Amino acid sequence: MSRRDTPQESTPSATVSFREAFAFWLKLGFISFGGPAGQIAIMHQELVENRRWISERRFLHALNYCMVLPGPEAQQLATYIGWLMHRTWGGIVAGSLFVLPSLLILIGLSWIYVAFGNVPLVAGLFYGIKPAVTAIVLQAAHRIGSRALRNNWLWGIAAASFIAIFALDMPFPAIVAAAALLGVAGGRIAPQHFGGSCGHGQAGKSYGPALIDDDTPPPPHARFRWSRLARVALGGAALWAVPIGLLAATRGWADTLTQMGWFFTKAALLTFGGAYAVLPYVYQGGVEHYGWLSATQMIDGLALGETTPGPLIMVVAFVGFVGGYLKALFGPDALFLAGAAAAMVVTWFTFLPSFVFILAGGPLVESTHGDLKFTAPLTAITAAVVGVILNLALFFGYHVLWPQGFAGPFDAVSALIAVAAAVALLRYKRGVIPVIAACAVVGWIARSLLN
Repeated sequence: MSRRDTPQESTPSATVSFREAFAFWLKLGFISFGGPAGQIAIMHQELVENRRWISERRFLHALNYCMVLPGPEAQQLATYIGWLMHRTWGGIVAGSLFVLPSLLILIGLSWIYVAFGNVPLVAGLFYGIKPAVTAIVLQAAHRIGSRALRNNWLWGIAAASFIAIFALDMPFPAIVAAAALLGVAGGRIAPQHFGGSCGHGQAGKSYGPALIDDDTPPPPHARFRWSRLARVALGGAALWAVPIGLLAATRGWADTLTQMGWFFTKAALLTFGGAYAVLPYVYQGGVEHYGWLSATQMIDGLALGETTPGPLIMVVAFVGFVGGYLKALFGPDALFLAGAAAAMVVTWFTFLPSFVFILAGGPLVESTHGDLKFTAPLTAITAAVVGVILNLALFFGYHVLWPQGFAGPFDAVSALIAVAAAVALLRYKRGVIPVIAACAVVGWIARSLLN
């Protein structure tokens, strides 16, 4: 007997209380491992299949919208569904609880890292983790490229973006803008090569009636009104302008905290294609321009971000913590406080646009239940992202395999760990966390034997 034919499973709860939803979003914040694909799969299983709070068609419709936006799509999807069920506060709670556990965990891990990173045990573990991160980024380039590069036009854009950032050191925003322009032109010249969707497709199954079903009309708060759009836009602008204004007024525009707020506001608007796409931009700013952390620390931060729940873009909290800690923003006696404050500032400005996009755009999306398609510019941007991520993999590989630069010795042990990690990820489809854990143990053993 199928799910749809099972009487006791075919009727969802008449309503879901705010308390029940709060408990689920809190739980999700602690179990949302596996990157966006894993997080979306968890939400689908829980909300569509098990609890039936929302139908698969409505779930995918919301996901398609989130995929078009800059920002972490899984967190935005949680925000969207929370908003649809329990109005504005439902969305704020769902989106916030998706991030807060990861933020608190990363603040603790970042403190351990900067305070005890030179302890032999910790140093040995990170010796094995660094080459694993190189393999993980290479896997991301392969995963996105296999989905996005569907023809020679898109392969050409990916190659051009790689050359632009690798050989010409072009800023990431400029690459995104150029790719968008190419997409506009390509959409007119060869629309058949620049069409496509977000890759999530149409709903293919029915798991029984849902609380928010295919034909359930949007609730009153989800109906579009210009007055509501204006309130959300003004509220979002105020929530950005007041903190950045206070930081500038009390600490100065050139202060580290103020610059972090400004920089990560820009980064938040450039996260087309996921966290891996914006990491080169974060590297260019955080490492090369501002000097908040070193290249090696950036690699270590990505490893920590991979092993914690929540969106991978939470690695920015590590960047903020290390920058605030090392800059001793509040004096030498308050290093942890400085790091934690910087991590919270960075997180606020990184995720604020995502909430505004969902709360402002949700009613427009609910006004039609037809599929939203990627535009030609977004298709081109996604192709460009592949070249950018490949450059990131080479960047990480250089710093891991030649830690003292090309003039120094080649680290054969790190190379072997990187190759083994890549085989485990690409050939045997092992999970990221087991691979990182195994490489950390191997690195610690190798470092102990070498020393």
